[in-house]
Amino acid sequence: MAHREEFLRTIGYGEAAVAQLRRNENAAYPRNYELWYNYCAGFNHALNRAVNDILRSKGRIDKAELLAIYNQFISPSRLSDRIEDVGGRISGEIEGVMTVMNKTIAASTNYAGTLSEASTELSAEPDPSRLRGIVGDLLVATRATEKVNRELEGQLADSQRQISELKESLESLRFETLTDELTTLANRKHFDQSLERAVANAVETDGILSLLITDIDNFKSFNDSFGHQTGDQVLRLVALSVKQAIKGHHLACRYGGEEFAIILPKTSLSRAEALAERIRESVKEKELKKRSTGETLGFVTVSVGVATYHAGDTAISLIERADTALYLAKRAGRNRVCTEAMLATSAGEEA
Repeated sequence: MAHREEFLRTIGYGEAAVAQLRRNENAAYPRNYELWYNYCAGFNHALNRAVNDILRSKGRIDKAELLAIYNQFISPSRLSDRIEDVGGRISGEIEGVMTVMNKTIAASTNYAGTLSEASTELSAEPDPSRLRGIVGDLLVATRATEKVNRELEGQLADSQRQISELKESLESLRFETLTDELTTLANRKHFDQSLERAVANAVETDGILSLLITDIDNFKSFNDSFGHQTGDQVLRLVALSVKQAIKGHHLACRYGGEEFAIILPKTSLSRAEALAERIRESVKEKELKKRSTGETLGFVTVSVGVATYHAGDTAISLIERADTALYLAKRAGRNRVCTEAMLATSAGEEA
């Protein structure tokens, strides 16, 4: 049943994307469909903002504008190009240091040769004029070596600064690849990777692990009635409640369009249920207002499904139980928390 709800939600996004293609007379190429699907699902806040700006000013978006937005916000090569650029700059810095180091090694070798020659000549007791020549040669070699050493020090200091900045750029790129821009929670990719690790750790240690999946009630009606900007405000409001409720070792993620997931290592089912209730209560207490007009739009509620790890579980089976518990909460009237423990009772009642 939970899969049925996901099917209906994603079909809704797809139908809305097709409607946008028709409205703007955009060819139904996969790229254009992907852009409008992302827009209708609200996955990419920056993309939605760019599209909305054009729609407000022109009323529709043409082929060239659609391509430009796709290349800027969706194109798979965009992030890889930036990573390649940072990697290339780091390689350049390393090559620069190696070049100067090779010069330093060569200068040190020459200096060692000069010292050896001077030592040989000094052992032969040269006359005073030749002695002055030997000292002059040593001074020239010493200055040349000092110059190369200073160049190396400068290159190392500059490269250290550059690499530190590039390290920050890489960390920023890493954050971007694992973070949902709109809510600043972990994104679905981060969730999938982290849950796999959490389950593997539970298998190895026989540890305790729970999972929450939260869905915003009647979210589609907010988007339909008040527009995507208000829908984005709802998503940020719920994300804030989630952030305020979790602890450092928990991981909160944007699981889907209006769904959030929270991975809870070392957390029993009862404690996970209590956390879910705190999130539900926190969201329910926040009144939503339209920023542009100050108009009161009412209160937002969420439904939450809770599951806990059992021996033999995989990430998929744990998600399925949490998702089924979420659907039970929806079916029971929304704005409530249901745990996997309630599934057996519900099945017995239906029978």
